[in-house]
Amino acid sequence: MRDFSARHPKLAKLAAEVGRFGSVGAVAYVVQLGATNLLWGAGMGPLSGQVVGTLCSIAVAFVGNRFWTFGDRARTGYGRETLLFLVMNGVGLAIQLACQGFSVHVLGLDGVLAQNVAGNVVGVGIGTLFRFFAYRTWVFPERPEAVAEGAAREPIA
Repeated sequence: MRDFSARHPKLAKLAAEVGRFGSVGAVAYVVQLGATNLLWGAGMGPLSGQVVGTLCSIAVAFVGNRFWTFGDRARTGYGRETLLFLVMNGVGLAIQLACQGFSVHVLGLDGVLAQNVAGNVVGVGIGTLFRFFAYRTWVFPERPEAVAEGAAREPIA
């Protein structure tokens, strides 16, 4: 495995980022599930409960991703990163709500289990793929010197 990592440093770095992102995401997911189900149990509607639960998890995810998952990447300003993080999470939340809304309003599945599967499994899964790509591409970009070094090392075909 070390030999593979030495021969493919970009892939090894990506795998490490995926692992850290997954760990942060798992903690944020537990926060989101707990808050969402607590709110649903307290009588909040399915979509509004999903929104509030997701907002709680976004706060946890920002701290973990900024300081741990992508801690070695360029710092482009706290305000810029926060704004982009919120925008990308807004898109991720829209993906979740679209999945849940489809389940509730089109398929007529409005039970707690159906809400969890549609919003918290399918929606979060698709939204997570989008978020990982968005965070590493736009929110926490690579340091300019790392990009230049990588381009200098790649052989010309």
